[in-house]
Amino acid sequence: MLRFENVFFYRESANTISEVSFDLREGEFAALIGENGAGKSTLCRLCNGLLKPASGRVTVCGHDTATVSTSRIARDTGFLFQNPDMQLCQNTVYGEIMFGLEYALSDPEERKRRTGEILELFSLDGGRDPFSMSRGERQHVALASILACKPRLLILDEPTTGLDYRECVTIMGIISRLHSDGTTILMVSHDMEVVADFAVRALVLSKGRLIADGPVRQIMKDKKVLDEASLLPPQIPALAMLIGGDFSDVLTADEMAETAERAVRQKGARK
Repeated sequence: MLRFENVFFYRESANTISEVSFDLREGEFAALIGENGAGKSTLCRLCNGLLKPASGRVTVCGHDTATVSTSRIARDTGFLFQNPDMQLCQNTVYGEIMFGLEYALSDPEERKRRTGEILELFSLDGGRDPFSMSRGERQHVALASILACKPRLLILDEPTTGLDYRECVTIMGIISRLHSDGTTILMVSHDMEVVADFAVRALVLSKGRLIADGPVRQIMKDKKVLDEASLLPPQIPALAMLIGGDFSDVLTADEMAETAERAVRQKGARK
């Protein structure tokens, strides 16, 4: 679905990517994590052809990004920017969703039908002006306009930044359902709780290099990797590390509660 082969990229206006190689298989949900300036957003823009590698090769759905147009890549790939205002361009929600479909579908009736379905799915008012909405609502509109085109690969650059808890839960619920339906997802996130809750695989960047690639549960308990990438684990793995426990591959809600309670009891016993 997505392949990086010894990719190197340098530009003064973007962070360097150095000798990065990985394969993202169809149907996977991977999180791209690392400190600010690690090169995460640069890597995302290499995924959809907005940036071209100086050396190495990036292929998306079998297409080499260096040799095909960005519009061709966009037929299979949806990209959600960190700031929704970077991609919203129409005066109504209806027009925003219809805008992308005008390039994806030739049948006007099918475009109208698809737009109606998306408006209903996201509970959106098609007549509203996106720029009069809250940040969370604009993020909904941006995501809705992308999903209307039914991309095979969805790239999300910090999809929950600036959202309150309720908005975050709503957005991630939609993304989780997409993954369950077979959409391949690469998500950049600084929120380790979101990564632990939703992603299955983690790619860790540090100073433009891929320093770890593995199951999220494994990465979140690897203190050496987290320290090198200047990352803090989410609460439950942190508690497990504190008490010397093991953050297992499968951790149920009851087990998480038990881990937290045990940490509190042991902390109290030390006093």
